[in-house]
Amino acid sequence: MEVGILAYGGYIPQSRLQRSEIAKAHAWFNPGLKGLAKGERAMANWDEDSVTMAVEAARDCLAGLDRDQVAAVYMASTTFPFVDRQNAGIVADALDLRSNLQTLDFASSQRAGSAALAVALQAAKGGSGPILFTTAEKRKTLAASPLELTSGDGAASFLVGQGKVIARLLGSHTEAVDFVDHFRGENEDYDYSWEERWIRDEGVVKIVPAAIAAVLEASGVKAGDITTFCFPLAARGSAAAVAKKVGIPEGAIADNLQANCGETGTAHSMVMLAQALEGANPGDKILVASFGQGSDALLFEVTDEIKSLPARRGVSGYLNRRYAENNYSKFLAFHDLVKMERGIRAETDKKTGLTTLYRNKDMAQSMIGGECSQCGTVQFPKSRMCVNENCGAIDTQEDYSFAERTSKVNSFTADRLTYSPDPPAYYGMVQFEGGGRLMSDFTDVSPDMEIAVGTPMRMMFRVKDYDNKRNFRRYFWKAAPDGAAKKGE
Repeated sequence: MEVGILAYGGYIPQSRLQRSEIAKAHAWFNPGLKGLAKGERAMANWDEDSVTMAVEAARDCLAGLDRDQVAAVYMASTTFPFVDRQNAGIVADALDLRSNLQTLDFASSQRAGSAALAVALQAAKGGSGPILFTTAEKRKTLAASPLELTSGDGAASFLVGQGKVIARLLGSHTEAVDFVDHFRGENEDYDYSWEERWIRDEGVVKIVPAAIAAVLEASGVKAGDITTFCFPLAARGSAAAVAKKVGIPEGAIADNLQANCGETGTAHSMVMLAQALEGANPGDKILVASFGQGSDALLFEVTDEIKSLPARRGVSGYLNRRYAENNYSKFLAFHDLVKMERGIRAETDKKTGLTTLYRNKDMAQSMIGGECSQCGTVQFPKSRMCVNENCGAIDTQEDYSFAERTSKVNSFTADRLTYSPDPPAYYGMVQFEGGGRLMSDFTDVSPDMEIAVGTPMRMMFRVKDYDNKRNFRRYFWKAAPDGAAKKGE
């Protein structure tokens, strides 16, 4: 039975920092950055990290599919929020997947994303069940560095396995070469990069074509037959140079999303693959290659099954969910790149009781509420007693998931007295379709949005609190506007 991709998903944060604002802020020091000042880069919110973005991409991937079939969860990133806590396990919890599955983290290279996908496809040949692979990145960048302008935040996800694949794997090949184009040492926040031309001429143009040539030869596919070539590097001309060397048509080179997203680190080859699948037709051959201490090359052929895949937002859908951000200082604050005076109200100790977290993790991380087996009333959180005043039954609550339920605003407040990293703090009562309500924090409320009673909301997995004293973060679900009107409309 053939192995390949069963479904795909993507996620890009809604805020897009205008590169012109970055270049303007550093013009006094490095006027040369003006050459990179076109377009915008995706900017994660203060309550987003690689785990929350991976969850959103995975939700998009699993839209319309049975989650009980997932046998493993793999996650790749070089910006994991936890060094010694399995990040893939948090993703699995947030998705409310069964506990008898395998979870693995992949890291330490800009090709960790492509390597993890190759491993997932290899493991899927064993037939144990579909593997959910997700990858995300939220990198710290030094102020006034080219990477600050060319990077972006984002995620992609794939369900791989046997059966009715939308893209069959024709072959994969890895060239493992300890070519150090950049590195980030232990306890360091920022990458140290080497000279761009040397990286291109001695690394990219020599290592990547070798991986591509090997996979084409093994699969019996000619370079001229490639429909889409996904290569993630932001450096101008890199993809074209590689394509020319191996004979891939210039028209097959995929958009690297530099104009409206930026390079999302180890996730970017996968983000490009996810977008390529959005507009793919049966018979298309998609080649994806990565670069980082070597190169991975994976070749897929799109099947007729892609026509039957349930609709999803995909990378393009999230790119269209956009707010143009012109405040460079907000970017610095959200990415913890500047030390700010946050005021007395921010000085609360955010210590998390790990026993309490574990006992309530179904509610907090999976957003599981309750449904009364006697009267059918649903509620959040789950409790021993049914909240229906005409019922009041004891111990009749069965698990009921709220994460994918749509909701609307019943009431809301924009509070400038309560501390928020992005004031004002929006919160309010949301009413779920099918019953149940929740007093929830709101997120992704951009300055141009008009929140009102009745505004459609979507629950999103986010960081609730940062415990900076112990370097821990607590996750919960927040309500985000899903189609709010723009001010003035």
